[in-house]
Amino acid sequence: MQPSGPLDSSRLCSSLLPHFSVILDPRIERTRDHRLLDLLVISVLAMLCGADHFTEFEAFGQARLPWLRTFLALPHGIPSHDTFGRVFAMLDPAQFAECFRNWTQGLRESVRQEIVAIDGKTARRSHARARGKKAIHVVSAWARENGLVLGQFKVDEKSNEITAIPELLRVLELAGCIVTIDAMGTQKAIATEIRNADADYVLALKGNHESVHREVADFFLDARARNFQGVEHSFLETVEKDHGRIETRRYWIVGEIDWFADKSLWEGLRSFGMVERIRDIEGVVTTEVAFHLCSIAAQAALYERAARGHWSVENNLHYVRDVTMGEDACRVRTGSAPQALAAVRNAAVGLLKRAGKTNIAAAVRRCAAKVNEALALVGIPSTAEN
Repeated sequence: MQPSGPLDSSRLCSSLLPHFSVILDPRIERTRDHRLLDLLVISVLAMLCGADHFTEFEAFGQARLPWLRTFLALPHGIPSHDTFGRVFAMLDPAQFAECFRNWTQGLRESVRQEIVAIDGKTARRSHARARGKKAIHVVSAWARENGLVLGQFKVDEKSNEITAIPELLRVLELAGCIVTIDAMGTQKAIATEIRNADADYVLALKGNHESVHREVADFFLDARARNFQGVEHSFLETVEKDHGRIETRRYWIVGEIDWFADKSLWEGLRSFGMVERIRDIEGVVTTEVAFHLCSIAAQAALYERAARGHWSVENNLHYVRDVTMGEDACRVRTGSAPQALAAVRNAAVGLLKRAGKTNIAAAVRRCAAKVNEALALVGIPSTAEN
């Protein structure tokens, strides 16, 4: 089959790649032996096929050079791993993040009261102790039903998630969603940002808000002691059994919050939630209790969906990035490269999830064996044999 030549806009209308056009090439003209688009396409395809750092990007390109030339220009062949590293380190993080936000917004389907879980993750090997550089920590917004990362924001080295989360919220389309955040992000200002975005929240409540946590815990303790007599509430229980493990979850949510002295300080606060998790593993029983501040109505089914759904960011995103895509072992640490690679990993997870892949490790192996499937995921028509 004859090569079809470089990509053109008519062949990219439904793919990730047109969104790369917002990214400015950071190199001076005389050093641009390789097109920026070519580097980015190879990076995404290589990641889909199991590569997790620049050396493997180069190896993937060299092994698939004839195939890649059917849809990429590659005027000087495959870029070296040093070129990949140098270019990624120079990329503008804001432009790169905008590229992927625009792409995910175009793919995103409307889901009523979609759960958007916000959580941070550290790329553990991205530190450079000799230069006093800490490992990067990135906060991501995971749309559970769509299986997409809607956006990410790097936490400043001298700050924490509390300052990064509002920045992320301001650039996302969240109207009608339910935003879930762990206790670190349970802040009055963050609750206000979420409500200003026309979204609701379910915020975890732990010991970092000692007095509020104690008040809510005492309220539920008293209500349970009276079997919720006189307390209007909604309740739901779920039981799961799997491989000798029985997990029972009980959800209570109440709209009776007028007694809470700080009610007016939490924008849109409508309810308090409590979940009790009882795990029986081969006769060993453990119990955990968690509380939430919520702006949702006091409906147990909705509360269960939000509280349970929050952990999908750990199971379906962070675990995949760590274990399947090797993020924690990746030693890339120069400039904006770690942040840019995190965005590419997020995109790869989104592409595979959108294709209905539940076992990401198996899907990556299949893409490596049948690279035209990776090509189809990115949205480029197949023009060559595997």
